[in-house]
Amino acid sequence: MAHSHVTLGAINMEARDPADLARFWAAVTGGETSGGSDAVYLAPNGPDGFGMFFQRRTEPRPDRQDTHIDLTVPWGSRVDEVRRLTELGAVQRWDVLDEVPHVQWTTMEDPEGNLFCIAEHPPKHAPDAGGR
Repeated sequence: MAHSHVTLGAINMEARDPADLARFWAAVTGGETSGGSDAVYLAPNGPDGFGMFFQRRTEPRPDRQDTHIDLTVPWGSRVDEVRRLTELGAVQRWDVLDEVPHVQWTTMEDPEGNLFCIAEHPPKHAPDAGGR
């Protein structure tokens, strides 16, 4: 298969209040915002970060969200991160702790009701000596 040069440029979201929602996500990611009240860009926080662009919603919000953002945190830090994001205005919806062995996650809503997940993956264990 040929190597792809596609990278994530930015996640685009419509919002009732783009500036307010951008401030929330800036606190989540550590990025800095620029722009006005109807369109705000959130820059990536470092080379491994991602950008976000917020623009004013022009139509009613759809009843169902068909995509969401999955954010990964280091193993053992999900609970503290969920607490931090709740203090910023997110709402904790549900935890999935034992559906699959390689990930645990908490599904949350941002202040405008957009779903996102905070996931943690257990550390990889080195094989036992002797091949067990």
